[in-house]
Amino acid sequence: MRIAATDKFDLLFRAFSDRTRIRLLNLLSHGTEICVCDLMRMLDLPQAKVSRHLAYLRKAGLVVARKDQQWMHYKLQPARGKFHAKLLECLECCASEVPTLKRDVAKLGRSCQPQVDGNTCCE
Repeated sequence: MRIAATDKFDLLFRAFSDRTRIRLLNLLSHGTEICVCDLMRMLDLPQAKVSRHLAYLRKAGLVVARKDQQWMHYKLQPARGKFHAKLLECLECCASEVPTLKRDVAKLGRSCQPQVDGNTCCE
């Protein structure tokens, strides 16, 4: 099913209208792919809530996902137009001034990394 241009516009604005989705986008805006287990830990939210918001962001075309065994890894979708780019630019501007977003980014450095035996903290 194809989404009309005005519906895409509305969908993008709604995606940016929720605090949890802003926090997720902010974390993903740092260019790294992040496992859902890390997003849950960084935001201190249950898996169902994080996954529901990530599904909304996928539908809006703001994030892409990759499955690795039972875990999903997410990254920010590159801007696909001027409007999309401006929304991401706005997020970047706000991130430096909003304490919650700053705290979230501070946790980013402790994300799930492959271990010597090939396992990750998600195992």
